[in-house]
Amino acid sequence: MSNRAQFDQIPLGLYTAEERARRDTTIWTTVQGVLAPLQFIIFVISLGLVIRYLVNGTGYDVATWSIIFKTIVLYVIMITGAIWEKNVFGQYLLAPAFFWEDIFSFLVIGLHTGYLWALFTGALTPNQLIWLALVAYASYLINAVQFVLKLRAARLQRATFSEVRV
Repeated sequence: MSNRAQFDQIPLGLYTAEERARRDTTIWTTVQGVLAPLQFIIFVISLGLVIRYLVNGTGYDVATWSIIFKTIVLYVIMITGAIWEKNVFGQYLLAPAFFWEDIFSFLVIGLHTGYLWALFTGALTPNQLIWLALVAYASYLINAVQFVLKLRAARLQRATFSEVRV
């Protein structure tokens, strides 16, 4: 193997050269790029509806439907994200580059699923459900920040390396 080929195998940030090429050519990168901001917009709207219910005591049904919708979108982005990881890293979840983000994503999914379970079984009161949704939303926000910081650090590291290499 040439020095250049060996050099390309060293990850610069999150990706090796091969992983970066797969990331750049798979449709799933575009899918994630569309779903992630869409999910955040849905989160902000739903959070507003949940807070409105807590403050005014009105709008429980619309807040509940927004939480259900947010959870469905979360499931979709988790599934498509796993497909993306498989395409880029060769495994569906827990690729080393996103290991801790994926681990925390399980907590996020668990809390949202717990909300749906409690809603459909009547295990919690409406107020308890809303507070569970807020905990789930807080975990989602932490997870979103994890991903944003990871991707930003990778971009900065890549830019720094490109400057040094030139």
